[in-house]
Amino acid sequence: MARLVIVSNRVPIPKARSAAAGGLAVALRDLMIPGSMWFGWSGRLSSDPAAQPAMVEARGVTYATIDLTAEAHRAFYVGFANGALWPLLHFRLGLMHFRREDYAGYLAVNATFASSLSQVLQADDMVWAHDYHLLPFGRILRRHGFTGPIGFFLHVPFVPPSVLEAIPVARELVADLCAYDVVGFQTEEHARDFRDCAQRLLGATVDGEWVRLNGRRMRAFANPIGIDAESFAQEAKRSAGDKLVTRVANSLVGRSLAIGVDRMDYSKGLPNRFEAYGILLERHPEHRRRIHFLQICPRSREEVDEYRKLRAELDRLTGRVNGRFSDFDWTPLRYSTRPAPRSTLAGLYRIGRIGVVTPLRDGMNLVAKEFIAAQPEEDPGVLVLSRFAGAAHELTEALIVNPFDGDAIADAMHVALTMSLDERRARHAALNAKVRRTTAEQFCRRFIDALVSPLPTLQAA
Repeated sequence: MARLVIVSNRVPIPKARSAAAGGLAVALRDLMIPGSMWFGWSGRLSSDPAAQPAMVEARGVTYATIDLTAEAHRAFYVGFANGALWPLLHFRLGLMHFRREDYAGYLAVNATFASSLSQVLQADDMVWAHDYHLLPFGRILRRHGFTGPIGFFLHVPFVPPSVLEAIPVARELVADLCAYDVVGFQTEEHARDFRDCAQRLLGATVDGEWVRLNGRRMRAFANPIGIDAESFAQEAKRSAGDKLVTRVANSLVGRSLAIGVDRMDYSKGLPNRFEAYGILLERHPEHRRRIHFLQICPRSREEVDEYRKLRAELDRLTGRVNGRFSDFDWTPLRYSTRPAPRSTLAGLYRIGRIGVVTPLRDGMNLVAKEFIAAQPEEDPGVLVLSRFAGAAHELTEALIVNPFDGDAIADAMHVALTMSLDERRARHAALNAKVRRTTAEQFCRRFIDALVSPLPTLQAA
């Protein structure tokens, strides 16, 4: 069997048995079998990075990494990937900062990745690149003579042509994606938007999932990512005795717990969520002193101005809600920027009466699926879910809301708090069946099957 080579911005090298695994590492765990390779940035900055990747082997898997200079990282990661692409792909054009020198740096780092990886690739390898950091990677890798299959998966949303055209290099970005053999998206809407962009911006011919451009054909299809629901459910049960979970459970004193878990990012709708919680307490005073809201949002990308501003805004809103509604023995909103282990989060989800997942735009949002998997079947909580999360296309039995409408979020939280046990069980049973059906293993298998399938024969135009 051909060796699988995963390429991503960061490489999750297992440093210790207790090391926390990121979402991508968890999703691809079943693929990382002895003989496979994971390639990407080491996370280190160096004034003189080596051209040859450093190799580490763990449990039969090779982890190949390169360092970057501080200047290259700033232009590639801070400047273009997160200063321009991230807001663009999350429909936040007002936050997009495009600078041609950042784009040049983005291309240069992708070229460095391709050059370094080409030195250790084997002729029969298959390559699977991940996420918006690596849009041009496949095209550049081809220049180094690699002829094997190259696939790409976009974990964040894609946008329609009218939005993508706001970035001056829109045509180049679409052409880069068309250079892959297979491109996967979280939802059919995202895949369709990409195919529309290829047709409108490049004049490509679209036939179902297939895009034909410049005499070659590639496939753009929806492949929603999932979780290992059974494993996560068992972890949630085991975590009942976790010290932090026990402390939170004891602090509730019989009150209901609403929980949100998100990276601190403006795409997650956190200010809207905090304001909606204030509306709930104002409009439904019967819930005062009967609910705690716990928001966990670890800090991220603090070198980007918008993220520093977001934290200040959340501090202000937390103070406003607690200042208005708290009592001597009740603090309605608790907000922590410290990360928690995956096992602890599983235990917290399990004791949550409401899971609040209300991003303004999201590729999938696995927290929604984790919350469902963690719930006890005999007395499950209720998921309040943004219609603009990719998960909403699958999890239709959740309480679906418009995340820009604070009144709607507040109303949904009220419905969740007053919902009968029978209805909660019925909704959860339907949601749990879906979460267990669309698994991480299925996600990986479907993409690899698409990548190794022979391309259809091109017909003369």
